[in-house]
Amino acid sequence: MNAVPAENTSSDMQIPHVRRLWLYIVCSFIVFFLIAPAFVIVPMSFSSSPDLSFPPSGFSLQWYERLFFDVRWQSAMGVSALVAFGTVLIATPLGTLAAYGLHQYRGVTSKVVSALVLSPMMLPVILIAIGTFFLYAKIGLLHTVLGLVLAHSCLAIPFVMISVASGMTKFDMNLELAARIHGATRIQTFFYVTLPQLRMSIAAGALLALVASLDDVLVSLFISGGPSTTLTKLMFSSMRDQIDPTISAVSTCLIALAVIVIFVARTIGFVERK
Repeated sequence: MNAVPAENTSSDMQIPHVRRLWLYIVCSFIVFFLIAPAFVIVPMSFSSSPDLSFPPSGFSLQWYERLFFDVRWQSAMGVSALVAFGTVLIATPLGTLAAYGLHQYRGVTSKVVSALVLSPMMLPVILIAIGTFFLYAKIGLLHTVLGLVLAHSCLAIPFVMISVASGMTKFDMNLELAARIHGATRIQTFFYVTLPQLRMSIAAGALLALVASLDDVLVSLFISGGPSTTLTKLMFSSMRDQIDPTISAVSTCLIALAVIVIFVARTIGFVERK
């Protein structure tokens, strides 16, 4: 017997591009609204004017020179880089283990633990910053690099856990069972079977942890200071106390870093699909 063709095929159910034109227009306006500041900040970073002005009156690299050779900005960049590196080292393994453990053990307890781990993403950051400030004031971690690393790690762990948990949905747990049957211990199975399969998701989570640390402003405003001043806090102070055009050069570098991270993440995703 000849098979009866389905009445509703995928091609018949597709919406024509003309009918989705309004969606394209709305999305284009949203994207333009999000990236429009970059078209102002980047030219201002090359301005020769001593003030923040647009369009720039002339071309100069003096603000990049100040950024890379001024002691204050050098110190702030070093602290931010050190804190971001420490955050990646702490948040990546903890977020990976949290995702793996929650995937292995299902139940009410795992849901409660998952909600606790994800709570930094759901709570207002200002509340986390105030709570961290009072806690650090009692235990003596204010204005320390260690305090910044621990606070940023708490903010970054949820991003790592979500990224690894997404990779766990594609992981075949039968591979672990096969390794255990052939004599591998649980730790050996985790390191030699599970981790290689999740390496792309873990790398993406590490990139997200890096960005989360470099992008933090509120927590750093409350708990950093003195020799442990981060780049974002120095930018905020420069904008508040005086209009320093160096912040446009810093913003341009951060935009370039974000683009690089997105490109690397896209490359990782492409390699994983291949």
